[in-house]
Amino acid sequence: MTFPKLLRSRLTAAGLVFAASTATVPLAWAQEQSEAADLQTATATQAAVLQSQVVTRDLSGTFGGERVSYRATVRDHILSADDGTQEAVIVTTSYVKQPRDVSRPVFFLFNGGPGSGSVWLQMGAFGPKRVAIPSDARDDGAAPFPVLDNPDSLLDVADLVFIDPPGTGFSYLTHGTEPEKYYGLNADARAVAKVIRLWLNENGRWNSPKFLGGESYGTTRTAMVADELEGGTYNDVGLSGLVLISTILDFAGREPTPGNEMAYVVALPNMATAAWYHGRMEAPSVADAAEQARRFALGPYAAALLKGQDLPADERASVRAELSRLTGLSEDYLDSADLRVTDQRFYKQLLRDRGQTIGRLDSRYTGTDFDAAGETPDNDPSFYGIDAGYTVAINSWLRDELGYRTDREYQSIGREPGQNWEWSLEGRGRGAYLNVAPFIGKAMRENSQLRTFVAQGYYDFATPFFGAEYSLNRTGIPQDRVEFHYYDAGHMMYVRDEDRAKLSNDIRTFIRSR
Repeated sequence: MTFPKLLRSRLTAAGLVFAASTATVPLAWAQEQSEAADLQTATATQAAVLQSQVVTRDLSGTFGGERVSYRATVRDHILSADDGTQEAVIVTTSYVKQPRDVSRPVFFLFNGGPGSGSVWLQMGAFGPKRVAIPSDARDDGAAPFPVLDNPDSLLDVADLVFIDPPGTGFSYLTHGTEPEKYYGLNADARAVAKVIRLWLNENGRWNSPKFLGGESYGTTRTAMVADELEGGTYNDVGLSGLVLISTILDFAGREPTPGNEMAYVVALPNMATAAWYHGRMEAPSVADAAEQARRFALGPYAAALLKGQDLPADERASVRAELSRLTGLSEDYLDSADLRVTDQRFYKQLLRDRGQTIGRLDSRYTGTDFDAAGETPDNDPSFYGIDAGYTVAINSWLRDELGYRTDREYQSIGREPGQNWEWSLEGRGRGAYLNVAPFIGKAMRENSQLRTFVAQGYYDFATPFFGAEYSLNRTGIPQDRVEFHYYDAGHMMYVRDEDRAKLSNDIRTFIRSR
């Protein structure tokens, strides 16, 4: 006899309730107990299903001129709520020199998005293998794509750990997990920081020098994770360095909302470098084109925008003429745009006479749109020019070579995180003016040996180099421990062979000089 029936029988026998009236309460109670039992069963089933997969392979290669034996490990890290409910699986791919040396630096890396997997940095820049795609801003075409040994990998100077946050790569949220628990500025940083601590625990690497690096939104994540790991919680991990590749920390420079003149000032040097590359602006070099535009942007151009409708006609004419020289756009067009040209219009307008659109991630790339007369591009030729090669390479490497088994699709650029992202920062809201650079300043002020490396491509409109300079020269960021490096490519500067080698050598020097 079940407990509800037994209870009803005894109460009735004792005369405490009438038999005819006893069914209602016990049956409702029984239903609740049944639902609770079902929930417990479901939770137990979920826990039984989610088992951490760990695959390893021992390999070797020559990196930075040094022969290195290493162990490649793909591992599931299962994150749970306080009550033990499994909420997320975060997959890491690590490459550790053998035999293990705890004195070696560990470099934790991730890409951006939000929603981007670590495929780009792993298969394009620093992993032991790389995908070979055209280096000269041409489309990558179709498979097969060569996956080659990567002599520019940083394995000669550091062990590497590539992290795919939930919704990227093979990582995911379990069924029923609320997106806001992991998709957001603070939630994402907490999850990544937790995985870093778990990896240090599992590998006995707490006393190793630790470097943290990201690309694009990954630089935003770097600032947030650094605050989680170094933010005065009395549980610091003691970071040695931050590596920011294609930096976006202060979002005011990227959003040309009405009245926000900073976005136009920040974008101008990128317009000049793109115009120079495509033969629409004259300068001895791309670096010189960038410097001319910097000076003009901070001086006459910024002053003109801030004066608004009080700008005198002669000053407007002078600014318009120089703006035309730097950007390659006609004075008539600039006048009709009120001296303010958005990135989207510039991609379309610069080479309109050729019927071509330039790239956003890398303005060296060109494409042909369906509507040549349109105001904005159909797509970004610098993205569809490389994505197939990277997606094929990461799947081939992780599944076929390293032996990771899953039916899940590898999310090179996952939509789910971006669609659900919580941009508010400690409840203050993003608006257009999120700025996480102060977290880097705070971490550096509280850790006298923490240094920051910044890598920027001259042809990157997604995260302009001038915006990175602006965000990191603010008060509170120790300038003697911040170093900038520039490359003759775009957002993913490592797609250009010469810049991949230069980027790796620059970071190699940065790590060695700790």
